[in-house]
Amino acid sequence: MTMTTKRSGLGKGLSALLDSMPSVNSDAVAPVLAGSISAISLAHIETNPFQPRVEFDENALKELAESIRQQGIIQPITVRKMGAERYQIISGERRYRASKIAGLETIPAYVRIANDQSMLEMALVENIQRENLNALEVAISYQRLIEECNISQEELAHKVGKDRSTVTNYLRLLKLPPQIQFAIRDNRITMGHARAIIAVNDVAMQLKIFNDILEQDLSVRRVEELVREHAPKKNAASKPATPTEIEIKKIQDRLARRFETKTEIKNKANGSGQLIFSYFSKDDLNRLLELLDID
Repeated sequence: MTMTTKRSGLGKGLSALLDSMPSVNSDAVAPVLAGSISAISLAHIETNPFQPRVEFDENALKELAESIRQQGIIQPITVRKMGAERYQIISGERRYRASKIAGLETIPAYVRIANDQSMLEMALVENIQRENLNALEVAISYQRLIEECNISQEELAHKVGKDRSTVTNYLRLLKLPPQIQFAIRDNRITMGHARAIIAVNDVAMQLKIFNDILEQDLSVRRVEELVREHAPKKNAASKPATPTEIEIKKIQDRLARRFETKTEIKNKANGSGQLIFSYFSKDDLNRLLELLDID
């Protein structure tokens, strides 16, 4: 099948799918109008600096490229017009990359006009809704919308079509230790695992449960049981923590993040005390010794 035939089939497919939209134009023969769907040269398109997805699976891109070679592109990308024959992607970078791999010269694009602020918002919202982002990428996108577009969680929930509680659960992922966030990103643990871990306030215990998940292939239900088992017992007569105790807890959490294990500081009134590292296997002990630079 020649490239010309592919473009013809692509235009026909879009016409059938979007019969209420304008017919596909060509950059070479007709001006590109804002609000239209046009076939734009890939050479005239640049990527979006606000793209929330930072990693693209190469194998998945190759599979999509092969699908594009065979079937064409069903869903146009969205771009903003930057000037004469210059466009920037708002959403659809994965389709854009796969189209380049497939050897296409043009790609169907929905053309919009947007300033940087509204472009960022559109890019984040459209990518959240249309792309297969992992849970951490969704959380980061939500956080960026709140911070960079200056909107509330309630406004964000409305924009992305989610309950506020759902948005909150995603944002809470960003409070987990980096090791756990990376595992979410890499699909080593699920959103369900992460939500269960979040219920634990102690960083060291979060890391302990996380390591147990990886080593024992624990189900979400089992993790939830572990979390309940480690929940602190309520004691109406318990005293509020002193400033020293609060500071020690902060140091313990920092050490737990640094060494990826439970740490405990036993402080004495005279200023002396003990620093205790926990390990859960011989390999874990060797890992700690290496981090502490002890032969």
